[in-house]
Amino acid sequence: MTTVTAATAGATGELGRRLGEWVRAGDVLVLTGELGAGKTTLTRGLGEGLGVRGEVTSPTFVISRVHPSTTGGPALVHVDAYRLGSRAEVDDIDLETDLADAVLVAEWGAGLVEQLTDRWLEVTVRRATGHDAQEADQATREIEVAAVGEWEPAAERLSALSNLLRRELP
Repeated sequence: MTTVTAATAGATGELGRRLGEWVRAGDVLVLTGELGAGKTTLTRGLGEGLGVRGEVTSPTFVISRVHPSTTGGPALVHVDAYRLGSRAEVDDIDLETDLADAVLVAEWGAGLVEQLTDRWLEVTVRRATGHDAQEADQATREIEVAAVGEWEPAAERLSALSNLLRRELP
């Protein structure tokens, strides 16, 4: 597990952009964090790194949104699993269909989407306490990234991920 400190929402987005340059089709990211912690900000940056079409916003009311690539890379499937109550409901939205050609990001997905793959990144975003909503853009975030499962080629990919996460954020 690697922990990164992002001093602002912009730095959180930059970390997402870096992840977007690293991920590949078939990768799954499970994002955890309280409301307003920065999960969608991180995903927006990931979409920029992937070069996808459309504004990446929280899919809370639509549950799942697909952002096609503008660069020939993988699409971004952005899921908000907050309102999903079981793995059966995850199965109902048929995420496996998109997984081979896309990167799946599941906000609030812990315990619900891991059955889709044998490897994923667990990303936990924590905003510093003591900040109100007006200060959210300037709130420091601690972002933990842990690789779970079998990654191929594990040594090279995970070493590249570790180096990417350790680079200083703006």
